[in-house]
Amino acid sequence: MTEVSRWSPSWVVSPGEVLVEALEERDMTQAELARRMARPLKTISEIATGKAAITPETAIQLERVLGIPAATWLGLESRYREALARERDHVELEAEVGWLQNFPVRQLVSRGFVDGSAPRPSQAAQLLAFFGVSNSNGWEQHWGQIAASYRMSERLPVSRYSVAVWLRAAEREVGGTQLPPYRPARLRTLVSDLRPLSRALVVAGAIDRAKELLSSAGVGLVLIEGITGAPASGAVRWIHGDPWIVLTLRHRTEDQLWFSLFHEIGHMLEGGRRRDVVEEADDELARPDEVGANSFAREALLPQAELDVWLSSASLDRRSITEFAAAQGVSPGIVVGRLQRDRRVDKSAFNDLKEHL
Repeated sequence: MTEVSRWSPSWVVSPGEVLVEALEERDMTQAELARRMARPLKTISEIATGKAAITPETAIQLERVLGIPAATWLGLESRYREALARERDHVELEAEVGWLQNFPVRQLVSRGFVDGSAPRPSQAAQLLAFFGVSNSNGWEQHWGQIAASYRMSERLPVSRYSVAVWLRAAEREVGGTQLPPYRPARLRTLVSDLRPLSRALVVAGAIDRAKELLSSAGVGLVLIEGITGAPASGAVRWIHGDPWIVLTLRHRTEDQLWFSLFHEIGHMLEGGRRRDVVEEADDELARPDEVGANSFAREALLPQAELDVWLSSASLDRRSITEFAAAQGVSPGIVVGRLQRDRRVDKSAFNDLKEHL
């Protein structure tokens, strides 16, 4: 997190004070200095009282008359003006404390985005720095509009402030990572390589392998813990010109993880244009893009024709599910998740066959 300077004009020396002391040491009046510099007495007086700033031209003139380097005057001036600006900023941050309350502060603290022991104005400053904006108006114009443009589950409470935190956390996690050029054709061929990863004994290893495969198509993959008020299972974001799939692990089961991944791949391949998409992947909204992404994920993980043949003769028990999953090259949890989505079995049935993350 960004540390905010505690500089205060109460102890920062103004260049005017130094000027007054320098004149006293030389037994020189402000009027004499004005004549020597061929400047109005009013200008010298305003510099002495801090009302007027010392410009580079004035600093050079003071150097010639008083023998104090121009760099010294300019350094004093810069530090003094910054201190005044920070004092004004501190007052403005007091007003941002109310804005801070829109966000899930406890989660921001737990994830290290905000210092929980800092005063509220400092926390507001840290949050602004986290988002890369100067004030709440800047946040509203940039992140407020971005977050408001995303549609999530209509069944759960959604906060655009939380959505913005989640999006920004993903953006910061990506950092300056550079990806190869995006190749949609290559991405489409990866489906058959990604499916078997669901059977991996170590999920973390499977995710790492998925990252490698997706990177070969110019697509990034990043996992970000979900935020209260942002009920998203996944997202597609174009960051620095590169496409990134963002997953949350919100449902904590393998079938949801892989369905979300293929859902977002479906958005990229079936959408037909480059755009950001953030949605609740199992949302039952009848939007064409959601229907298309869901259909892509379902077919990619378990082809409907194969499922129909199996269902026509199979008894829905653990052994049958496990054998069918092995034949399809996917984990039993994916078969269970599909059966639950299609309401072939109750949502609580066979959950022991799912890998919980």
